[in-house]
Amino acid sequence: MAVGDDDLENRMSAKDRGIGSRGGDRNRIGPPPLPVALSSSTEFGDNALSSRWTSWLVPMFVVANVAVFVVAMFVNNCPNHFESHRLRGHCVAKFLGRLSFEPLRTNPLFGPSSHTLEKLGALEWSKVVEKKEGWRLLTCIWLHAGVIHLGANMLSLVFIGIRLEQQFGFVRIGVIYLLSGIGGSVLSSLFIRNSISVGASGALFGLLGSMLSELFTNWTIYSNKFKWLAREHMPQGTPLRYKYKTYQYLLWLLSLVLLIAGFVVALLMLFRGENGNDHCRWCHYLRCVPTSSWRCDDV
Repeated sequence: MAVGDDDLENRMSAKDRGIGSRGGDRNRIGPPPLPVALSSSTEFGDNALSSRWTSWLVPMFVVANVAVFVVAMFVNNCPNHFESHRLRGHCVAKFLGRLSFEPLRTNPLFGPSSHTLEKLGALEWSKVVEKKEGWRLLTCIWLHAGVIHLGANMLSLVFIGIRLEQQFGFVRIGVIYLLSGIGGSVLSSLFIRNSISVGASGALFGLLGSMLSELFTNWTIYSNKFKWLAREHMPQGTPLRYKYKTYQYLLWLLSLVLLIAGFVVALLMLFRGENGNDHCRWCHYLRCVPTSSWRCDDV
């Protein structure tokens, strides 16, 4: 009995000291090691951060753009004004009824007429400046010239926007999308006077710019985007590792100042009726390159 009691006491003492604990080293004294996800900040974060948010805003943007295009085609009703197309061709895809497309000579992108787009809120300099219809700076973002135009923009939005929303949340991505879209509309109004403008290209360039900004800022730690652990996942007593460095806050502040200043100056120039081409002689090449087949005087 004495031997058995001694063995029992030894086993109990070993358990209290942490020897032979489940999943641990039987020759190690002390508590079991922390799980990998908590003990190594370099391996944590990329997958966890990217799955913090579920993307819903970007899919809603896609649905909204497609819905607006369907409404535009319904309002356009190509067969209803077929007589005016006789010299320019027939409606495309007549089996769609009033959703059929304008003749390709009128719109090669398979979409509605420019008159319909203008009626629904397309961007036009004279209406924005002279008639003070500033709301067109926003509505033109949701309009597209045709199926090809819509498809290219929506594919870009899905590939760029969903990943960004998963990483940074819907608030930031939504603000960037709208501000970039309106900014693109303002620039279009400054440089394009003789034609209408529609599309979400400005918003898409804003999302692309934000993605490149994040990449350039964190390229040295890109395998683990931010090198930080959320407070609720950190071992007790571990100091919090901040998400951004001081210089990043300074860059953010500088960018905010430049953004506000840029919007103010551009809007003042626009509603004063100034032509952006007078201040930038080469900018017209961004929208039209003259060749032997066409000129850019009316663009």
